[in-house]
Amino acid sequence: MRIHAPRDTVPRAVYLDIHGGGFYLGSAAQGDARNQQLADALGIVVVSVDYRLAPEHPWPAAPDDCETVALWLLDQAEARFGTTRLAIGGFSAGATLAMTTLLRLRDRGVVDSVAGAALQFGTYDLSGLTPAGRLIADEYFIQAYAGHVADRTAPDISPVYGDLRGLPPLVIVVGSLDVLLEDNMALAARVSAAGGDVDLRIYPEARHGFTSRSTGMATAALRDIECWLADRFSSASG
Repeated sequence: MRIHAPRDTVPRAVYLDIHGGGFYLGSAAQGDARNQQLADALGIVVVSVDYRLAPEHPWPAAPDDCETVALWLLDQAEARFGTTRLAIGGFSAGATLAMTTLLRLRDRGVVDSVAGAALQFGTYDLSGLTPAGRLIADEYFIQAYAGHVADRTAPDISPVYGDLRGLPPLVIVVGSLDVLLEDNMALAARVSAAGGDVDLRIYPEARHGFTSRSTGMATAALRDIECWLADRFSSASG
């Protein structure tokens, strides 16, 4: 893990960040600058996780690692950081892993301790069976991450197929030109149908990964995420 504490203030919450990279690329360190900025802007501790990567470590290695860190934070955040407020989020594959982590925490009966989740353009159907999933069915990352699984509709791989009841509030950020737009819209619809609180935000003329670029649209989206998280932390107890 990499831990970014706010400078010159006592933390008021903890945010678990999960990096992207198609489950086979990337590292927690690539988000250092952004995570420190987020820590300072909101007065929170940002914890990022270096989960194991495919194809050397295919599913379920990555969600196992993310769940382990989430459970550690639920157990240790108050003692180590002085707060029980917790949120989770990620971008691209990291958003997928954030969703699978939420489902695992829900099934363990501890998801009520999570104030919310900020999901940036994740992929939620790796089975290739839905119209949205078919758009990326031939992508290498699916084979690397879950090619060994006969049925990729398992919610731990493709969260859109899961029981989506009992989750914390979600904000879903995606660009209008993202190949994953329909996938994100489908997840938002399913969460809403399950009675969940979901805020779907579609940014015009924006492609996959747009929040990592130096553009006005990226700045606006990241600011929107900060404001959403600040509201969640203000309304959470602990």
